[in-house]
Amino acid sequence: MKAALLAGLLALAGAAPARPVVDAPLVLTAMHLHDPWIVADKATKTYHLFTRNEVAMTGDKRLGTMVYTSRDLKHWSKPKLAFVLPATVWAKAGSWAPEVHAWKGKWYLFTTFHDSAAPLGRNGARATYRRGTVLAVADRIDGPYTLVRGGEPIAPKALMTLDGSLYVDPKGKPWLVYAHEWWQTTVGTMEAIPLTDDLAAAGPPRVLFRANEAPWVVGQKQPDGDTVYVTDGPELYRSKTGKLLMLWSSYGKKGYVEAQARSISGGLEGPWEQLGTLVERDSGHGMLFHTFEGKLMMIVHRPFNYALGKLYEMRDDGDRLAVVREATELDGEAYPTHPCVPGHSSFDGAAPGC
Repeated sequence: MKAALLAGLLALAGAAPARPVVDAPLVLTAMHLHDPWIVADKATKTYHLFTRNEVAMTGDKRLGTMVYTSRDLKHWSKPKLAFVLPATVWAKAGSWAPEVHAWKGKWYLFTTFHDSAAPLGRNGARATYRRGTVLAVADRIDGPYTLVRGGEPIAPKALMTLDGSLYVDPKGKPWLVYAHEWWQTTVGTMEAIPLTDDLAAAGPPRVLFRANEAPWVVGQKQPDGDTVYVTDGPELYRSKTGKLLMLWSSYGKKGYVEAQARSISGGLEGPWEQLGTLVERDSGHGMLFHTFEGKLMMIVHRPFNYALGKLYEMRDDGDRLAVVREATELDGEAYPTHPCVPGHSSFDGAAPGC
């Protein structure tokens, strides 16, 4: 992982700097966001929060990715469009789960699109259709991003996939880790494919684990009587002792859940063991970042519908991650998860409760 971090730092050094935050009138309780992704740009001491474009926030109806910026994780700029999907591309909806990574002197955006009118076949009563993570590139972290390889998905287009995440192994080799959609598989899986240095697929998919291997996962009953198991939002993290961990989400007893898994071998190939949940109460699709002061943080969206950003200070225990506390002074959360304490304060005047 040290090699991967060094590669990332070298890439950052060669990438064009982002524009500084000029005005920051928003707080997290006023920001529409789903599947949030934060990049802490050391060059400008600016946090960039990427999510799908929301018309209510940008006034722009186009399909794409928007970005908020902040100096302190509490006060945020109005969003701007960092990427717009060209109308000529195969995809017609989505723009889910954007991730932004520095790689080989450029910034790369991974984000998921789909087209329900482009059939892939059937899985029982369900008609499957094209869904996959595409790649875009920019000189600046805040864009504008342009599609790579015409917007074709990185994973095989016959697979219904989402939430592609870049992982760089200790040898500096890039991988795409993604969720193979339950819509096509019934039991959702986490999978990985090796990538070339220009982030194109370099081999066949490998199954890492299946959703129903986690004892906390609850199957979701469908109208046709089928029970399905969801995989969402993978992110890989190398602990201070060298353990390879994965954040991921599914559904538990209390709705959408943020959880973690650990590779027994220490490599992407696993086998993977499930370590249980980190945050429940309809919270999930988390990602990790370090503040400019060196604190490990996690952001999730909560609740699943009409999602807002929720921040946690985290602890690397060597063999797993742990929640230290809720950063309510930053996110204004009035309905806490760790623990649920009546009278919890909120900076925006929301009614406290559990």
